[in-house]
Amino acid sequence: MKKLIAATSIIATLAAFAIATPARASEGGSCHFHGSKSATEATVAGCASERKTSLIKTGKLDASWQAVQQDKIESIDGKKGKEWKVTFKNPAVTDKSKEALYMFFTLPGNFIAANFTGK
Repeated sequence: MKKLIAATSIIATLAAFAIATPARASEGGSCHFHGSKSATEATVAGCASERKTSLIKTGKLDASWQAVQQDKIESIDGKKGKEWKVTFKNPAVTDKSKEALYMFFTLPGNFIAANFTGK
């Protein structure tokens, strides 16, 4: 009886793995970090560039932002502790209140938010 239960359990487990869909990382999935180690400026800059491209592809940012390079990256005091703030400036936009794009990342490098206010 024990062998029957063990065999049934093994078959059920294998069947579950066989029909489960594989997990796929979303775009920008390479910029997901665990732990509390601070990311380097280069890592955060790369993740900000990837996120900007993603925002353009989804229509949340105008295509004119594609060629815009990072203007500044700095470590700031955020609401929940230290954060990275990455700034992009696009002089080609017609609405001057949206000339600067700010992106915020946790200290380890995970994306928090993007806006035009810097807050």
